[in-house]
Amino acid sequence: MNDESRPDAAPSPDDGDRRGFLKQASRAAMAAGLLGGYGGFAAVAGRYLYPARTGEVMWQFVSEVDGIKVGEALRYRGPSGETINIARQARNGDASDFIALSSTCPHLGCQVRWEGQNDRFFCPCHNGVFDPTGKAIGGPPGEAGQSLPRYDLRVENGSLHIAVPPPRLTLMQPDHAGVVAANDGPEGPGHDPCLAPVARPRTERRDVEV
Repeated sequence: MNDESRPDAAPSPDDGDRRGFLKQASRAAMAAGLLGGYGGFAAVAGRYLYPARTGEVMWQFVSEVDGIKVGEALRYRGPSGETINIARQARNGDASDFIALSSTCPHLGCQVRWEGQNDRFFCPCHNGVFDPTGKAIGGPPGEAGQSLPRYDLRVENGSLHIAVPPPRLTLMQPDHAGVVAANDGPEGPGHDPCLAPVARPRTERRDVEV
C-alpha cells in the first residue's frame, strides 16, 4: 500500500492549492452577486432621488398653433406630473406668442388659471393674482413676492412644443403626458387643494420627443 492510499496520509500541496482556489472563487462569486444586487438597487434609488440632472429637459408636443386663439389657454401635464398653463397672448406666429407657467400656486398649491378677459393668472383659493408674466401682484403670493415657474416653448412646422423635465422613475411616462381639462382642481375660495382631483389626460393627444 502506498502513502496516498493510507487514511492518515498528509494532504499533498496540490490538494491545498485546489481548496484555496475553490474558496477564493466562491468568495469572488458571492461578492460579484452582492455588488450586482446592490448596484442595481443603488441605480434605481439614485434615479428616484436624482431624477434628472440640472437643466435636463425633453421636448414634448402640446398643440397645433392654430388650435389656440389669442386670449385662450390650455393646461398641460408633463411626464413627471407637473401641470402647466399655456396661454396665447399675441399673434406673431412664433413661440413669443405663448407663455407657459406652472399652474400650481406657490402659496398653498391650488390650481392657477388664466383669465384672458382680465389679462392675468388667478388662484381662486385665496385670491392670488399674477400678471401675464407670472409675477404675483395680489393676494398671499403677491405679499410674499412669489412668481410662477416658467417653461420654455418653441414652434416647429406649426406645432407648439414645451421643454419639461424627464419622467421620475416609473411615476409617469412621456406617453401619459398631454393636455388636460383646465377646470381640474379647486375652483373657488375655501377649497382644500389636497382634495383636488387628479388631472386626467384627454383621449386625443400626440406627444413627440424631439
